Amino acid sequence: MRVNFTVNGRPQQADDVWEGESLLYVLRERLGLPGSKNACEQGECGSCTVRLDGVPVCSCLVAAGQAEGRDVVTVEGLADYARQRTQGEGEGTSLDAAQRWQAAGGTDSRTGEGGALAPIQQAFIDAGAVQCGFCTPGLLVASDELLERNPNPSDADIREALSGNLCRCTGYEKIMDAVRLAAARQSEGV
Repeated sequence: MRVNFTVNGRPQQADDVWEGESLLYVLRERLGLPGSKNACEQGECGSCTVRLDGVPVCSCLVAAGQAEGRDVVTVEGLADYARQRTQGEGEGTSLDAAQRWQAAGGTDSRTGEGGALAPIQQAFIDAGAVQCGFCTPGLLVASDELLERNPNPSDADIREALSGNLCRCTGYEKIMDAVRLAAARQSEGV
């Protein structure tokens, strides 16, 4: 089957998708967007979290065919998504740009300079909330959705929003700090 959907603001198409194939597999293997991680394949860890029509979902549990005609945002597209949301600009992230960004470790592979990051991504860096990085994409996507929905979350709100994401490396305090930092910067207009 063919799946037509929007990924990071751009129309995409995946051909020869079999009916049991997950959205995670299509994103990683067919579109070359490895940011969403394949860990438990049971929707328990949150490493594969993406936004489907704005709602965080475990992409390992979503059949690729369910994405037909829908909008998907991955960690590679968070910066453009945040920019569109706040400034109303941007055309989405092309697959080539997302793949270059990912391959260069978050830098522009042509210039070697840091690429534009979403506010939550910068806050994770500034707060030291990144350990091995395996859970980070899912945490970023879930945190971004929380801050869009609730710009001034309480600690309980943050815990609830991130409850579906497991981090195996650390306690969650730096992650909580990062979400608090992003919320504070957002309220200050930084």
